[in-house]
Amino acid sequence: MAGSDDKRLGEIESRLHGEDPRFARALGAGRPCRPREYRHTRAWLLLALALALAVLGTGLALAHGLLIAAGLVLAGMAGELFAPGRDTRRHRGPPPRS
Repeated sequence: MAGSDDKRLGEIESRLHGEDPRFARALGAGRPCRPREYRHTRAWLLLALALALAVLGTGLALAHGLLIAAGLVLAGMAGELFAPGRDTRRHRGPPPRS
């Protein structure tokens, strides 16, 4: 019975690693992350960028300075979210005390 359970667990582990390697590595390290089905961050970032570009385009078409400024600010914020190394900046410790 124990051999059968080990075989089943090995199959589940290999299937999980094939489907979502990031989740399997994090689970093995003892710090699980969300499975792929529940990660929608990239979609929200793309939506924010599309909205920013739409506001910027509307501001340019209407020659309205406030819409142009808002579009540029939103595009800058969305671009900052796409920056590489974003996860490492978020998880660093507090700033040193002076």
